[in-house]
Amino acid sequence: MATASGSPSSHWLTAAFRIPRSLTSPHLTSLTYIAGSIAPSPAANEMLRAAARALTVSSLNPKVLALADHHLGGLVARRAQSMQQELDANPASHPFSEVLALCNHPHLLDRSEASFMFSSDAITRAREIGIEGLRDAIAAGIASRDGLPSYSEDIFLTDGAAAPVHMMMHLLIRGKKDGILCPIPSHSLYTDSMVLRGATLVPYYLDESRGWSVNISDLKKQLDGARAKGIAVRGLVVVNPGNPTGQVLVEENQCEIVELCKNECLVLLADEVYQENIYTDQKKFNSFKKVARSIGYGEGDISLVSFHSVSNGYYGECGRRGGYMEVTGFSSEVRGEVYKVASLSACSNISGQILMSLVMNPPKVGDESYPSYRAERDSILSSLSCCAEAMVSTFNSMEGMTCNKAEGGISVFPSVRLPPRAIEAAEAMNTEPDVFYALRLLESTGIVVVPGSVFGQVPGTWHFRCTILPQEEKTRQIISRFNVFHEAFMEEFRS
Repeated sequence: MATASGSPSSHWLTAAFRIPRSLTSPHLTSLTYIAGSIAPSPAANEMLRAAARALTVSSLNPKVLALADHHLGGLVARRAQSMQQELDANPASHPFSEVLALCNHPHLLDRSEASFMFSSDAITRAREIGIEGLRDAIAAGIASRDGLPSYSEDIFLTDGAAAPVHMMMHLLIRGKKDGILCPIPSHSLYTDSMVLRGATLVPYYLDESRGWSVNISDLKKQLDGARAKGIAVRGLVVVNPGNPTGQVLVEENQCEIVELCKNECLVLLADEVYQENIYTDQKKFNSFKKVARSIGYGEGDISLVSFHSVSNGYYGECGRRGGYMEVTGFSSEVRGEVYKVASLSACSNISGQILMSLVMNPPKVGDESYPSYRAERDSILSSLSCCAEAMVSTFNSMEGMTCNKAEGGISVFPSVRLPPRAIEAAEAMNTEPDVFYALRLLESTGIVVVPGSVFGQVPGTWHFRCTILPQEEKTRQIISRFNVFHEAFMEEFRS
């Protein structure tokens, strides 16, 4: 199975002191209810009422209001697990080792040799962790990224990005007559969460011919069609950079999405977990909050939730389970219900919270650890970019395949035109053609790809997701094996 290429930028992050009891309180670190961070003038109250158009307490899931109190697997994944012993996994990397090591073992700070073992900025950060507050640090990082104010009261710290997605689905979905607009293809987290809650999926297809961009006219058509069937469409999910498609949305497309959400009273749910993984000089990551503010929409105009996680990006700390959601444009009453749902879970783990704060505030020029951090980060991103370019080039050279450039994220999503005989063979096995192709690839080469039917695709088309995480040397081996397999497969099922 593929593992991350290189070890994430690591050594700068590990340092700490004894974490005070107050730091583990969910009220201080993970889930904070904002009861008015700004003096509630009449104008401010009016803004909040306007923001509540998309979401009001009375429009929330009644199960949430009544609280005193519900994977990706499949045939290919199960088969891959049975073949795991045949694969050579890369050693697990442990990024951010300095600051986190000191946080986990604060007695190290009192030892005279600490200055020789750790960089000076790592020691400083470890001592500051419980002083400024982790939500404050993350808000400062968001503000630095966007060039706009961000407030700690808007930050909910969580165990990864999946947890806050489920929280928002709890709030938005009341029953089967509620729907959420979801991109197709997209990660199954959103569709599965809706299925579990009995909601109606309102799909909108990304435009493969235009680099997997969002076609606003198609989006509006899907919205209107759902409403005509009596579906109350509550929100819109956007994944940028894309997963599994690897696109980076241009700012103009983002503006169109923001305008639609504002005009149609939709909560914008922005999955932005791959924001650091950009492989093109022609595009850059812009948060949806930044885009909304740039066209003049403030708190009173659009309800927006942004998700981020330490599991993704170039650091790839999946096991640490750190993440957050930034909630803006909600009234204090609705925010109180968000807090209620978030409080169902215990405080998110401290190591993940610390890592999230460090991800949003990486070393800066002048810090002792900056040169090594920058070198390691650039090396990882360069390797990912090279692997992506090599895979895209190879897939585009194969018979019946086309593949858009990977502009961001960690995967490519090629389309494969399977021969009619291969489709017939898949039907005889009572399985999807892309699953059939993926199983044959796995059995022949040991290469694991995820069939496009897991993510959704335009009917009659077939795709698969292939990660760009293997090291460059292994990528060359994968490409060689893939080429040989595909040629033999196409020949075997040629009409």
